[in-house]
Amino acid sequence: MKIDVLTLFPEMFESFINTSIIKRAIINNNVAINLVNIRDFSDYNNSQVDDTPFGGGNGMVIMCDPVFKALESVKTPESYVIITTPRGKIYNQSYSKEYKKLKHLIIICGHYEGFDERIYSLANEEISIGDFVLTGGEVPAMCVMDSIIRLIPGVITEGSLESESFEDNLLDYPVYTKPRVYNGMEVPEILLSGNHAKIKEYREKERLRITKEKRPDLLGR
Repeated sequence: MKIDVLTLFPEMFESFINTSIIKRAIINNNVAINLVNIRDFSDYNNSQVDDTPFGGGNGMVIMCDPVFKALESVKTPESYVIITTPRGKIYNQSYSKEYKKLKHLIIICGHYEGFDERIYSLANEEISIGDFVLTGGEVPAMCVMDSIIRLIPGVITEGSLESESFEDNLLDYPVYTKPRVYNGMEVPEILLSGNHAKIKEYREKERLRITKEKRPDLLGR
């Protein structure tokens, strides 16, 4: 899979692509990540990519031309283009499962007061990571990328994906490790029993219990 990210701040992604699971996925050729600096496509000597809004108002608006040109430099017939924006559909695990099937994903990160409205015509889909506002689309882009890359075969072990949160619209079961007792809190006895059938049953019940307590909205999906 290839992911191109169109951004004004490619340096924000340096730690993301050079750390832990994402770094290994790149080294092992599970995914290729390319950072495209929108400023490189500006026609201005100072690499300006924004201007004041027509009709007045606060802030600066990202202009069409550099974004259109940046996208044109990487887009192919196989590309699927998303924009990270507060007005987009709320991203969830179902999206990550669909996006991991793509051969080429392009993410356009917004910034400042927003995009010229005509830029949205470039996207197949607009995505939001929640009902709150950030300074730019880089952090949401990293969230989307992380959720997709970890699902690509070979990136992490298959067993780690089997009972994760949001599978079957349930949260994950609780896990414990040594010591058996810490500050008076004990590991449930069933997990020490060696009875794997009973342990599996216990974990499924715990997934349901935790979901009811923490995220009952998931049970209605």
